[in-house]
Amino acid sequence: MDLHHSARLSQGHDGVGSPTQVSPLTPRVPGVGPSAPPIRRASMVATPWRGFWRGLFEGLAGVFAGRGPAVAERQPWEVAASRRRLVLLVLVALSAVGATAMLTQVLPVYEVAILRWGQIALFSLLFAWVAAGFFTALMGFWVQLRGDPHALRYQDVLHNPLSSDARTAIIMPICNEQVATVFAGLRATCESLAAAGGSRLFDLYVLSDTSDPTLRAAELAAWAELRTTLGGCGRVYYRWRQHRTKRKSGNVADFCRRWGKDYRYMVVLDADSVMTGDALVTMVKLMEAHPTAGIIQTAPQACGLSTIHARAQQFAGRVAGRLFTAGMQFWQLGESHYWGHNAIIRVEPFMKHCALAPLAGRGGLSGDILSHDFVEAALMRRAGFHVWLVHDLPGSYEQQPPNLLEELARDRRWCQGNLQNARLLTEPGLHGVHRAMLLTGAFAYLSAPLWLGFVLLGGALWLFGGYAIFNTARGVPLEMLGLWLATGAMLSMPRILGVATIIMKKEQHLYGGTSALVRSGMLEGLLSVLQAPVRMVAHTMFVVVALTGLKLNWKSPPREAQDIGWGVAVQRFLPIMAVVLVLVAVALAVEPGAALWLAPVALPLLFAVPLTVATSRADIGERVKARHLLVTPEESWSPTVLRQAWAYANDAEPLPSWSDAVTDPWLFDVVRSAMGQRNTTWGVRGKARRRLVRGLIGPQDTERLSNEERMHLLSEPQSIVRLRDQLAANSQWGSIGHAA
Repeated sequence: MDLHHSARLSQGHDGVGSPTQVSPLTPRVPGVGPSAPPIRRASMVATPWRGFWRGLFEGLAGVFAGRGPAVAERQPWEVAASRRRLVLLVLVALSAVGATAMLTQVLPVYEVAILRWGQIALFSLLFAWVAAGFFTALMGFWVQLRGDPHALRYQDVLHNPLSSDARTAIIMPICNEQVATVFAGLRATCESLAAAGGSRLFDLYVLSDTSDPTLRAAELAAWAELRTTLGGCGRVYYRWRQHRTKRKSGNVADFCRRWGKDYRYMVVLDADSVMTGDALVTMVKLMEAHPTAGIIQTAPQACGLSTIHARAQQFAGRVAGRLFTAGMQFWQLGESHYWGHNAIIRVEPFMKHCALAPLAGRGGLSGDILSHDFVEAALMRRAGFHVWLVHDLPGSYEQQPPNLLEELARDRRWCQGNLQNARLLTEPGLHGVHRAMLLTGAFAYLSAPLWLGFVLLGGALWLFGGYAIFNTARGVPLEMLGLWLATGAMLSMPRILGVATIIMKKEQHLYGGTSALVRSGMLEGLLSVLQAPVRMVAHTMFVVVALTGLKLNWKSPPREAQDIGWGVAVQRFLPIMAVVLVLVAVALAVEPGAALWLAPVALPLLFAVPLTVATSRADIGERVKARHLLVTPEESWSPTVLRQAWAYANDAEPLPSWSDAVTDPWLFDVVRSAMGQRNTTWGVRGKARRRLVRGLIGPQDTERLSNEERMHLLSEPQSIVRLRDQLAANSQWGSIGHAA
């Protein structure tokens, strides 16, 4: 179709001069052509996993036989990292041993000794976990104030020239997302990139696994509008996968096999990611300056949502979260985390070494790898490339879940994926740090049933073992009081140090002032304490489901529905509340003092429904903001890229429906031309589509199409043209304009 014909369509005429009903969707622009560049096929082959026991036996056999990897000359940062990790292990071990010794002194000897030693073992393991987090935050505090000479510094490459052959793809895998928000963020990111002078090196790919035909039609419309809006400022492509295997990792691998050969680097974004052009350009410069870097991960800042829950998470990430991030960088250096988004990857070694094979077996811990990012980082390091975390690079943003139910739905996926990854602990060639990451990733969720078991075991010993901590005759033992104070200090100190860091760096004005910063820290800490038991019980259920294969219906409300209704919250938490009520009733009946032991966990669980509803309310969040509480720098001084992304999302027009892909001339042309030169008229598929289209006489018939049939029509140019012609030939649809 030529431009003259397209212009006539946009003015309300079809190809023969008859009037056409043009919907408000129709822009005054022509179609945009194929949605993807020519394919340059390349292989990305996954190596089967050894398996846990086979990998363990082979590793032990290699140790006894004296075999091992060749030891290359270590770089200064590797020497420093080894020393730091040794110090961390010693500090954690000493803390756990000391605390365990104190607990052993205060606990009585029970008739069943295994109960006593079980409680001691649980406490020792959990105290070590708390201590590891505390010392990580402590080192992050040190790095924030004094810096780290061995870290990857983005400031060192700011003035480096940008190589003309460092072609980079920005890829965003999406699946049934909010179209307006996704493309508003992409537009703001691309415009910022153009302002930074980097457009010539970057191409953008939207990689869709969407299964909803209405959303897919909206994605095509938004992609075409974005491509037209950017004009010569960027190359914007859209790819929809018909066979959606291996979820996000499969989507990324599909891109690599089709177009990976065209690029030296790729920046992976999430659907809620926004980045500045300066950050993107700096990431490429860092890669160019460090040719052994395989992955460079930024520390995205959470922003953009107004519910109490989201505000608390955003504030925590800015205050205590940045200490943990800097602390992880301190211990890990060039063997850091990869979080799957807002990161840059060297494409060639990624394609060669980071393809993911499924895990053998049956059950929840087998099949396709869900938490792929930790595994890909481990494979990249095994291949000899380094993985860096640049914790202070500005211009990297994301969104947190808007409410507690949405967070728990996300955590369920993460829980299963991290438990899966524990099966790879014994894979040959993995570096010790990445084995530790796989282990700690799993323990982040396994710690929940351990905490719950510790609480329940303590309550059972109190009820039936004849031992009461709160004995009015002798008071609380000093050792027990010391343990509580030490545990509380380790849990609360990261927040205190985070607030202190902001004040010492004179940044408190970005958080509403010193008083507002301190009060916000106390409010966020209180919310964290109240939500912790809910997370503990939910994570315990997720672990049980993952390990046993049981079914659990834990679906979150739609992403755009931020306010949680009372009925939804009651449905989610009523079973948990009933169990807690029974336990408290038993405690009160047998030993009323034991209820004090259960109270810190029981009370938040009993009030989980109002807590979840209240923290999901955006209007309450706005009132909190008006009092300068839980304010973050992105609100006090919003970067241009965020202001533009929010403005574009707010100004977005209503999304088109699936039927608009047929009735709206412009969108019809976009859909048809986006598929490129595909001949789908022959064979069994062509016959099936012709038979399907012949049965569609009017709009009432198209409403009966299944989602699968609608997706097929959106994917086959000849089929959607035939459908348009079939409907236009009917008298009820005579006003449909011909776009071809």
